[in-house]
Amino acid sequence: MKSHPLVLLFLRFFLLPLFLVSTARAGDATMAQKIDGWLEPIAKAADSAVFYSFKVGGQSLPIILLILGGTAIFLTIYFKFINITSVGLAVRTARGKYTDPDAPGQITHFQALTAALSATVGLGNIAGVAVAIGMGGPGATFWMVLMGLCGMTTKFCECTLGVKYRKIDENGKVSGGAMYYLSRGLKDKGLGGVGAVLATFFAVMCIGGALGAGNMFQVNQATDQVVSSFGVFDGEGEKIWFGVILAVAVGLVIIGGIVVIARVTSFLVPFMCGIYLIVAFIIIATNIDQVGSALQMIVHGAFTPMAVGGGIVGVLIQGIKRAAFSNEAGVGSAPIAHSAVKTRKPASEGLVALLEPFTDTVIVCTMTALVLVITGVWKVDAVVEKDEILLYKTKAMVEIVGSVTQGDELRIISKEKKDEDKKLGERNAKLSLRR
Repeated sequence: MKSHPLVLLFLRFFLLPLFLVSTARAGDATMAQKIDGWLEPIAKAADSAVFYSFKVGGQSLPIILLILGGTAIFLTIYFKFINITSVGLAVRTARGKYTDPDAPGQITHFQALTAALSATVGLGNIAGVAVAIGMGGPGATFWMVLMGLCGMTTKFCECTLGVKYRKIDENGKVSGGAMYYLSRGLKDKGLGGVGAVLATFFAVMCIGGALGAGNMFQVNQATDQVVSSFGVFDGEGEKIWFGVILAVAVGLVIIGGIVVIARVTSFLVPFMCGIYLIVAFIIIATNIDQVGSALQMIVHGAFTPMAVGGGIVGVLIQGIKRAAFSNEAGVGSAPIAHSAVKTRKPASEGLVALLEPFTDTVIVCTMTALVLVITGVWKVDAVVEKDEILLYKTKAMVEIVGSVTQGDELRIISKEKKDEDKKLGERNAKLSLRR
């Protein structure tokens, strides 16, 4: 028997949040502690496998970063720098100049672009840049932008494949993504069995990534920002209600499928990016005299870095890490959104997709980096106790963090000399407290 839509809405938006609230309040352990206990062994095992590393210049280089970065550079050269030569065509396509209204699909080129950007413009462009610069100095920005430019070609390839191997049912509903071009594409090459295994593996991993990096991390940071900035949901067990509000708001959007998601993101993403860039421009404009020196620090630091450790190799690794997290080029998530586009030419959506890393890494990340370098915030290494975002904390500062007044910031004055200091007591002399 088919359930009534109102019953499903009641179950999803009332009983499920109520269950989560009751679970969170049951027992001595909090919900966060329970989840940590369940997922920590899995996360450690996955981390050791996915981010298996080897030493380069004294620094750990995860193989996955080498694969993503190397593939991006190879594809950029193979396609004769399409990421640069076809930007104009990509913009015209995104604006709908070549759109066929009768083409198969569900959403426009621009809606597909904003739907994908909604998952990439955010923490990776803000917190990720702060981490990269905090660990590798301003020079990490240079390598982030460079890898973002190369990542444009990777995004072009994966989203072209996503449209080429998508499935459209009799009602015109589209299904696509990396799992489809792995299974169907490799089947065309006579490797159907391998493709099926890889597609299944990707789908399972994609669910895990969506729950963890795609949802839990963002909700956690949003909650901390709301609580610390506005002083609401600060009582015992109150944070769960902010999660319920977010769950209901997001549910109202995603329950309508890709069409409703695209309609919302086509308005929300330009607004979100616009507000952020306007504020960044205001900060930069008020410090316009420092822009030249900030750019000089970024370029100079890329080759003569002020990294916490590892020299140029350390700064390069930080840049590649944060670029991969920021634009998700090669991860396989973006083709899921792009595959729903109205088009008969897969490469047309690939061109539109290459604007994604350009927007979130080249533009937004660069603006964030300039603000951080100009204002000097990147030099703050720790915020005492109450900073749950963990943007500036380092292992070396743990003991010091607990010894000063809550809410104060710690700054290392002679950052380039930190590696020379072997004892914690020697570091104390180089800390200044900024209130």
